[in-house]
Amino acid sequence: MFSKAFSNPSKSNWIVQGAGVIWFLATSGLLLFYGIDQSIAIVDALIFALFFSLGINMLDRVFGFYIPKGSNNWLLLGLPLLYSLLAVFCHQFLLKWIYSDQESYKIFLKNHFYLRWVILGLAEVLVALIAIVVSKLEQQDEAQKREIMMNELSKEAELSQLRQQLQPHFLFNSLNSISALTVSQPQKAREMVLQLSDFLRGTIRKDHQQWMSLEEELSYLKMYLDIERVRFGHRLEIEFDIEDDVKQMHLPQLLIQPLLENAIKHGLYGITEDVKITLHAFKEQNYLKLKIDNPFDPEVAAPKGTGFGLSSVDRRLFLLFGRKDLLESKSADSLFTVILKIPQLK
Repeated sequence: MFSKAFSNPSKSNWIVQGAGVIWFLATSGLLLFYGIDQSIAIVDALIFALFFSLGINMLDRVFGFYIPKGSNNWLLLGLPLLYSLLAVFCHQFLLKWIYSDQESYKIFLKNHFYLRWVILGLAEVLVALIAIVVSKLEQQDEAQKREIMMNELSKEAELSQLRQQLQPHFLFNSLNSISALTVSQPQKAREMVLQLSDFLRGTIRKDHQQWMSLEEELSYLKMYLDIERVRFGHRLEIEFDIEDDVKQMHLPQLLIQPLLENAIKHGLYGITEDVKITLHAFKEQNYLKLKIDNPFDPEVAAPKGTGFGLSSVDRRLFLLFGRKDLLESKSADSLFTVILKIPQLK
């Protein structure tokens, strides 16, 4: 019981010893009050405190690892009372043997046998109840820790699955473009293969558990955009509006890339003229805030496969922060806007 309630074993030993000392002082004080000789009172109280401490240790071991249930509930009262009865009997037997010539003291012991049993029995029942409560709290704490660990493992597995989905999602699109360029523009296809290789080499080697600075994230975004420019040529223009005080702020790796990919699909699908997509990054309180704007034609149906970027980022944010208010999207006057807020960890 006490070893579970306190992680330090030496501290739990001090608690048991302290309880024994208090029991000894209280017992010796009562015996002196009843007129028992001081030397006899000290020996009596010392032996009684010893039995009390032994009862604590025994009940701690029993009820600290076994919680009575159903038909075994009687043990919660029966075991402490039975032990107390045996302890009081042994206590009186020893003292009558030690002070066999003290008739008045022997009569005192006999007259107060049941009183001692009741007092010790109530104390040991209380100890048993505390042991049960602490044991149940310990089990609940362990269950909560297991649940938290399972949730963390599940969260990490889902985050890993999302990242594994994002890489092939972008990779397949790029390979399709390379395939289309192989015959008509082989030089561009070769250029795109080299850029794709550099991008994947840089991102795959990264520890996905680690966050990166916005400045480092932008360097990978620019590699990604170089690939997209090979696909779409002069039609695609990306403008970065990054405030200086946010470049060293941090965010999860490749959190912006799916949003840009989504913006490019929305912006270029159904629009024949040049498309300008803007990325604005600024600080707002303790948030790194990013705003991505892209034009779109509201009369043209969205291309197949769009929406995965938004949903994957939204899910990653929820798994990381447990919040659903960090990603916002809206459209007005043929302009689609995504606003991303990233809390900065302290």
